[in-house]
Amino acid sequence: MTSDPIDRAGLAPRFWERKPLRKMNQHEWEALCDGCGKCCLNKLEDEDTGEVALTCVACRLLDDETCRCTQYDIRHQFVPECIVMTPDNIDDHAYWLPQTCAYRLLWQGKPLYDWHPLLSGTPASVHQAGVSVQGRTVSEFETPMEEWEDYIIEEPN
Repeated sequence: MTSDPIDRAGLAPRFWERKPLRKMNQHEWEALCDGCGKCCLNKLEDEDTGEVALTCVACRLLDDETCRCTQYDIRHQFVPECIVMTPDNIDDHAYWLPQTCAYRLLWQGKPLYDWHPLLSGTPASVHQAGVSVQGRTVSEFETPMEEWEDYIIEEPN
């Protein structure tokens, strides 16, 4: 088994099926992250329609190989606009989360995919399933914002 940077030890089996998002503790909430990296891609939102387009332009802190934030605990020092998803704000932000995101799926009342690390037992399953952005991103430092429309992608799912 690949080492998991997300602490999933000591959790009740399939806790997400019995516990609403708003009742989860911090450990359970963090364990829902599948490590795909898609939430760390820059998005473009149409002001008129509200439609959100995903780009392959990654946040400056995303490690393209691990699909993890390189400064997760102190990310707001570098990226103040980074949104911290919580049970209290998911209603406001679920619309832009990836279609395969556990937070969004559970918010919509849908089950997790079988490749999710909580079900597969390994964080590598998200990459093996081809759902992550591993090796598929470009740097926001090297991609001018006015060109981001050229980098719109379909979500890997």
